[in-house]
Amino acid sequence: MSVWNPENVRDVAESVGMMALSDDVAQTLARDVEFRLSQVLEEALKAMRHGKKTTLSTQDISQALRALDAEPLYGYESTRPLRFGEATLGPGQPLFYVEDDEMDLEKLINAPLPKVPRDMSFTAHWLAVEGVQPTIPQNPTTAETRNQDLHVKGAGASTHAAGLSTGEDVAVKPLVKHVLSKELQLYFERVCGGILDESHEEIRTAALTSLRHDPGLHQLVPYFVQFVAEKVAHSLRHLFVLTQMVHLTSALLENESLYLDPYAASIVPPVLTCLIGRRLGDQPAGSAAPYQLREMAAALIGVICKKYSGVSPTLKPRLARTCLKHFLDPTKPMGVHFGAVLGLQAVGGTEAIRALILPNLKAYETVLVDRAYAADEAGSSQADRNNNVHMDGQDGDGDGDVADPPLRPESGTVIGAVVRALMSLEAEGASILPESSTQAEPDHAMTNGEVDIATAGSITGTTAGTSSTAAGTSTAPRRAHTHDDATTRQKLKEKLGPVFGSRVYALDRPRLWAALLSEQ
Repeated sequence: MSVWNPENVRDVAESVGMMALSDDVAQTLARDVEFRLSQVLEEALKAMRHGKKTTLSTQDISQALRALDAEPLYGYESTRPLRFGEATLGPGQPLFYVEDDEMDLEKLINAPLPKVPRDMSFTAHWLAVEGVQPTIPQNPTTAETRNQDLHVKGAGASTHAAGLSTGEDVAVKPLVKHVLSKELQLYFERVCGGILDESHEEIRTAALTSLRHDPGLHQLVPYFVQFVAEKVAHSLRHLFVLTQMVHLTSALLENESLYLDPYAASIVPPVLTCLIGRRLGDQPAGSAAPYQLREMAAALIGVICKKYSGVSPTLKPRLARTCLKHFLDPTKPMGVHFGAVLGLQAVGGTEAIRALILPNLKAYETVLVDRAYAADEAGSSQADRNNNVHMDGQDGDGDGDVADPPLRPESGTVIGAVVRALMSLEAEGASILPESSTQAEPDHAMTNGEVDIATAGSITGTTAGTSSTAAGTSTAPRRAHTHDDATTRQKLKEKLGPVFGSRVYALDRPRLWAALLSEQ
């Protein structure tokens, strides 16, 4: 049973020429009309409540019809509420109608046309950007602001201020960009000075601990970010300062009370400089300290990507593109290549290793060989040439001949970083090898691989973050080589190149071999 009278539906049908309308059709149409009217009223009430109004108007009905994609009303756009009159047709049959005012057509025709009203619109503009007011037409100029500040306001205002408003030699205090309390200013100076204090380690530790756990540092975040950027830009030859800036950034990221999402784009460049900077510190060649700094920066880049890749979807692709560009640039020093490999692994994990590092290993090996030729042609001494040997004391591919040129000692760090990155693919080889091959692998393959990593990365110098043990000094048991192993070794050299293929084969890890050889 419908609340809407079916007779009204029948009257409308007769007005459009449909005389014979059955009762079932009239009842169905009446229920549909009732449903449509309730929809319109619900949407209109929503518009009324959102407009902070208490009276339903025709504009609310029009907005409801527009929201329901229905034809709007025409002729009911008056801002005044409608006045309804009531007429009685018979006993119990009231008729409501809209009272129309009588208008003189002659006066209406001769009246001047009203101005066309402008549609209501909203525009947005920046009041201030990082505390600085941009110079745009919507914002008041400096002169207008000064006049407003010095203008006499109210009847009881001082007449002395009125005299100042016309003076020419009035010293106006500049606008303050960001107000910090004296306590916060003192804290900032003490923390920055303590972090850069080389002689007192306990002060540095206390400052970093405060940055990690203090919940009231929100106002100082932009100052710390700017401090890190300036120190990194002007202290590329001071390894201690660079290391402390990485620790400071890490402490800020570990503070759960700080909201650093708006500063993610400003935090990345200094850390990226410590990762793939051309020259970090003034240590002699072969020193492990710069490589340790690059390792810390790579770990920090990984943390930044994990926390803020959702806020900035392009963060990971841009970092991976930058690291890959530096890794494939033959003009960059080996330290930059080392940091680029660590950065790719930290940003993209095994996916980046598989898609970006693995396909470019053979091309990168030519860079190592070309640099060895360039070093020999530059007239290095015989003693230096004797030092530039591989982990097996033989040539680059480790097959016993001496036809290939020796690699430079600093290449060992890059080779070790690449092999460590490739070892992360070892878990994928467990699903490729049969169960018997997995069980036959030696016990030392299940360890953290410190001896094998050193074997893969060491030449004559020290590999960053690993031992300087040369190949052959490991006491771990090794399997007896078979004909299949020789075939695997040849495939690895064809897949990765002679140098990297020999290093991976020397690790004696069948699961890693299977994972690498399964890559297309």
